[in-house]
Amino acid sequence: MTPKIIALSSLICLLGVVSARGQQTAKASEDSAYRHVVAERAAKIVAPLELTNPSVKARVQERIARQYRDLNTLHESRKDAIKNRKKNASTEDLEDEKKRIESETTEQLKRLHAAFLADLSADLNDQQVDQVKNGMTYGVLPITYKGYQAMLPDLTDEQKKQVLAYLTEARERAMDEGSSKEKHAMFGKYKGRINNYLSASGIDMKKASKAWEERIARDAQKSNE
Repeated sequence: MTPKIIALSSLICLLGVVSARGQQTAKASEDSAYRHVVAERAAKIVAPLELTNPSVKARVQERIARQYRDLNTLHESRKDAIKNRKKNASTEDLEDEKKRIESETTEQLKRLHAAFLADLSADLNDQQVDQVKNGMTYGVLPITYKGYQAMLPDLTDEQKKQVLAYLTEARERAMDEGSSKEKHAMFGKYKGRINNYLSASGIDMKKASKAWEERIARDAQKSNE
């Protein structure tokens, strides 16, 4: 092997090492940034709980942040697994592989969800746990439930109970989603169920929605007069 070839080979190896180190540094920086983001997010969720014990506050805040990190790890692992199967699995086997991966991830999410709520309940009461759930899902449940009652003031107690049950189930599932978009999509799915349920009860949802928008517009106009 000539000196030039040896030098070129050494340079290629060196560039490979530098590239690998650069990727590791970038990954570490990305992880650090994500940990900072979820720590801030957890702090905002914990603040309204008004926990007076500093150690309890710190423990709950870290537990929420860790839940975000664990959820992210699971969702990213699922994406990577599916991506790898797309490269290696045959077309006819791909769908079965995707279903298997999704099923395994769902079971892992259920276990993570249960463990998370058990940990929270060790430090928080039921009302505070609900506040955490709402904080992790952007308060969609109380906002949406209030909206349905405002739009449909004549809802029966049974209908209100069912609407709340759907939204509560949506919140539990939305908590385990990996992004804001996916969390809102989960609520959108359950809003569809709610609208179908109310329509089956004889309520014209399109008419009710239009009437509600008109009431809001009239109230806004009056407040500006």
